[in-house]
Amino acid sequence: MNSSKVIPVSEIGRARRVPAIAQARVPAIGHLEDRLGRPLTDLRISVTDRCNFRCSYCMPKEVFDKDYKYLPHSALLSFEEITRLARLFTAHGVRKIRLTGGEPLLRKNIEVLIGQLAQLRTVDGVPLDLTLTTNGSLLSRKAAALKAAGLQRVTVSLDGLDDTVFRRMNDVDFPVADVLMGIDAAHAAGLGPIKVNMVVKRGTNEQEILPMARHFRNTGVVLRFIEYMDVGATNGWRMDEVMPSAEVIALIAKEHPLRPLEPSAPGETAQRWAYADGAGEIGVISSVTQAFCHDCSRARLSTEGQLYTCLFASHGDDLRPLLRGDADDAQLLSAIGHIWQGRADRYSELRALRAPDLAADTGAARRVEMSYIGG
Repeated sequence: MNSSKVIPVSEIGRARRVPAIAQARVPAIGHLEDRLGRPLTDLRISVTDRCNFRCSYCMPKEVFDKDYKYLPHSALLSFEEITRLARLFTAHGVRKIRLTGGEPLLRKNIEVLIGQLAQLRTVDGVPLDLTLTTNGSLLSRKAAALKAAGLQRVTVSLDGLDDTVFRRMNDVDFPVADVLMGIDAAHAAGLGPIKVNMVVKRGTNEQEILPMARHFRNTGVVLRFIEYMDVGATNGWRMDEVMPSAEVIALIAKEHPLRPLEPSAPGETAQRWAYADGAGEIGVISSVTQAFCHDCSRARLSTEGQLYTCLFASHGDDLRPLLRGDADDAQLLSAIGHIWQGRADRYSELRALRAPDLAADTGAARRVEMSYIGG
């Protein structure tokens, strides 16, 4: 793997500033649509660029080693700054906020931020859908406090039940039993419905698909299988390591018949399937083989205040100077509105138009890392 292609976080931070003149060209508040007619309904907030796992598809150890330079604490948005921006995003129609990382539970006093966000309301006065994605390593000790602070549910990343496979994939020798304990703790705390995400990488963990399906049937946990994606520039992505979701569904259906379900919400990333015998449901996220750019309604806020309009983006728009300067809420609202109204991202759809055996496009080195803006 060529680590010389990695963009240091310090370089990623040099994002575009939002031109003041452009901020005045859009409505200061209200419903927004981008250039492809997609609304803004979901905001994913990265609260840290650090993680205690070194999964090869996200933070490979040979790149994110002891010498890797993470963001200094002074660069991170404070909880008050995050909450202010989140409040302004709700004025533009955001209804769901997901806290991500890195590993968000590494952010000290994360419960304080959750408590602040839990007080926010949508434009029609209802509480936000407030959730968090975690690797589960700290969940058993934090689940009750997260629920008490106002978190509604969690999504846990888990790439297999076989301990050897799991330890190899997280690359820090972390035992799968501890993640399962975290899921049990989340269930006991009422953080549900719990979702479990499994990234399927052909040649690495596809043998864990059926054991995972068997384990989570009849538990109320929604298991979702994610195609291995070409996010960032460090994971050495190859198309031949992608196991299409259609194969995953066919494999499970041979043992447990499935029937398709309707999406639970517009713009939902997962295709839903129910077990025919009523044992629950699973989902597949197929951003490689069945791109869903056409109704993507998600924006991503980095831990230092840069707004990304696509998971595969090569740059963000820097809101921090406005946030820490003298900009009032109206100016920030207008800046956010301008960014979203100018959005035309559809990376996954464009990727599908290229040769199917192409490992990645030539711009891969410029794409932001998933550990920086969350999955």
